Amino acid sequence: MNTNNGTAPAKQNSVNNGWLNNFFQLAERKTTFRQELRGGFVTFLSMVYILVLNPIILSGPDSVGKYLGGGDAPNVAAIAAGTALVAGIMTILMGAVANFPMALAAGLGLNSVVAFSLVQIPGMTWADGMGIIVIEGIIIVLLVLTGLREAIFRAIPKFLRVAISVGIGMFIALIGFSNAGIVKGNKEGPTLLNFANHGSIDTWPLLVFVVGMFLTLILMARRIPGAILIGIAVTTTLAFVLEATLSIGSKFAPDNPDGWAGSVPTFDGSLVQVPVFDTLGEFSLTGPFQKLGFVAVFVLAFSVMLADFFDTMGTMVAVGSEGDLLDEQGNPPRTRSILMIDSLAAIAGGVGGVSSNTSFVESTSGVADGARTGLSAVFTGVFFLLSTFFAPLVSLVPSEAAAPALVAVGVLMMQQASEIEWSDFAIAVPSFFTIAFMPFGYSITVGIGVGFIAYVIMQAVVGRVKKVHPLMWIVAALFVLYFLMGPIQQLLV
Repeated sequence: MNTNNGTAPAKQNSVNNGWLNNFFQLAERKTTFRQELRGGFVTFLSMVYILVLNPIILSGPDSVGKYLGGGDAPNVAAIAAGTALVAGIMTILMGAVANFPMALAAGLGLNSVVAFSLVQIPGMTWADGMGIIVIEGIIIVLLVLTGLREAIFRAIPKFLRVAISVGIGMFIALIGFSNAGIVKGNKEGPTLLNFANHGSIDTWPLLVFVVGMFLTLILMARRIPGAILIGIAVTTTLAFVLEATLSIGSKFAPDNPDGWAGSVPTFDGSLVQVPVFDTLGEFSLTGPFQKLGFVAVFVLAFSVMLADFFDTMGTMVAVGSEGDLLDEQGNPPRTRSILMIDSLAAIAGGVGGVSSNTSFVESTSGVADGARTGLSAVFTGVFFLLSTFFAPLVSLVPSEAAAPALVAVGVLMMQQASEIEWSDFAIAVPSFFTIAFMPFGYSITVGIGVGFIAYVIMQAVVGRVKKVHPLMWIVAALFVLYFLMGPIQQLLV
């Protein structure tokens, strides 16, 4: 879709006639330096919310009570700075090496796996969790180099890939509702969960969340560029005004159950500071094996890998389609380079201590605004690098202001459910299990594992054994071992 509206200049910018034009093929793809700059900035605005959400998701303690980046409290600014740094470097590489207008950053869903699954396993630390991410990235790189990535992609049926995405969306939405306090555990009452405060929205923070959620969804329905970022900004401003006026305080302070669930929206100091990258290098490759064993680490890394590269395949095609960059077979140019940079981004995210980085479908917003080459990705990456100096801004954002974005992402991912053939029971059962067990089991890994096991069982009982790829039997067997890991370890001790 060309967005120049017939106003493209007759003469190319003089810059286009030089090495930039030759390197990024600007003239060949009918774009200009200015058009790529604009598209890159739009992409940045569309996905910069990750600098707020990633620190919030990764800000909790691990199973031993330690925080990512060190310290006795969430190191939000350091996580934000590390998130921006890795995103900037990998996005620039995507643009410069693959010449493709696609940006990368810490993947939503993937960071949830690390924060709410991996590092919550007894004995696991943030370094161990990031180590599994590095291992996952190494596996993906090997899959790209050997051509096995496409083989695994073909082995898993499309409906299960869709179910994984939908399940992750449900899980992310539940996290958003929980972080905002609109859904709460009910240990003493007759139900497992409660809505708000015993069914009532009776605090200012809860009202801020509701306003932010509907504002974000309305902006998205109206297709406003940067809707999620605008929603976060407006809701944070509202929270800031309320805190300055009413002094609501933190929910975790003594005798203040109606306070903010996350950061208190106040600020004392400079909005600009030299970034501190305390998360860099916080990973361990040996720790996971020592604490969980080879089989468990492999299964965990494989489950993270599934959530990683299937989204990338879809995003790559979506971006290429929006920019009319696909060939007759539906493949974008330099496919192998795109997949390799994306695979290396997973490793970079683990090494940077900010979770696996992956391609963002929000890149289509920049393409819709005119981006056609990797030059736009280079610009997006530069904007991310500049944002490392503004990391303290994220401390202004309470959970109630960021949680609406998680719900919005859940809505987007839920839309794919229509692609599943629910009338076929042998398809419906593994799809439902995959989707349901992610939020109900509070684990993406559990959802994938149960879904895979249900898939091979249901296909077998309806006489479709020959349709199940041998790799699926192997993976399902590994998940069986994973779910029996406790008893197996007890027998081995």
